[in-house]
Amino acid sequence: MRRPAAPQPAYVLQRHDWSESSLIVELFTRGLGRVVTVARGAKKPTSNYRPLLLPFQPVMVMLGAPPKAAEDGADRELLPLRSAEWAGGQPLVRGAALFSAFYLNELLLKGLARQDPHEALFDAYAAALAALASLPTARDEPAVLRAFELVLLRETGLLPDLSVATLTAEPLAEDGSYALDATHGLVAAVQGPSGARWVALEAALGVAQGARRFEALRSTCQGVAGSLRRPLQGLLHYHLGHTPMRTREVWQGVQTLLPT
Repeated sequence: MRRPAAPQPAYVLQRHDWSESSLIVELFTRGLGRVVTVARGAKKPTSNYRPLLLPFQPVMVMLGAPPKAAEDGADRELLPLRSAEWAGGQPLVRGAALFSAFYLNELLLKGLARQDPHEALFDAYAAALAALASLPTARDEPAVLRAFELVLLRETGLLPDLSVATLTAEPLAEDGSYALDATHGLVAAVQGPSGARWVALEAALGVAQGARRFEALRSTCQGVAGSLRRPLQGLLHYHLGHTPMRTREVWQGVQTLLPT
């Protein structure tokens, strides 16, 4: 397993108790992808990890070597956490946008194998969190989610070329309507985003990596995020399993309690 020799950027995806004083922490790192680590002593009142190992805030981590294969019961995926420092420089996600941030975490936990690096996806995740933390209105939130879903699908090899019809490889008609089908890819349909819109999304996916690419996607998704929601989530549902997303179910339950 390739491992950077220096600390690297990371985010906490989830954590749970391991012992009276320690935690198992799932991290999304830029250099290693999704990793599971042991934060020994993290639950102690004097631990430096307590204010650091929280979701949605950037940290720099140093990970140790995996256990030796000869050790009885050793889990080669369980890496010791050697150090963690707050990276800063990013506003925190607050309020209702937290549900969307947890949804991004759930997508990563379900969609990524452990120790499989996806640097472009890491950059998109950081950009999505920054966008969720500074949204002018809740109406802008769906475009952030659709942009991240597109990057996740593309970086994991699950998104077809959006500039051509998948089965025929023919260019899309600008004013034609197309649907994204989980088994047949992009196909002509009675309803759906226009060919011009799909081509624009493909062009945005081809922008240089990093925050610029994410912002191009987010801007392109504005105004069409509603029509993209069902096909993108259908594609995710097909590839990531049939278990409903827990964050979506929780948010729907919360909405039923809100005054109308």
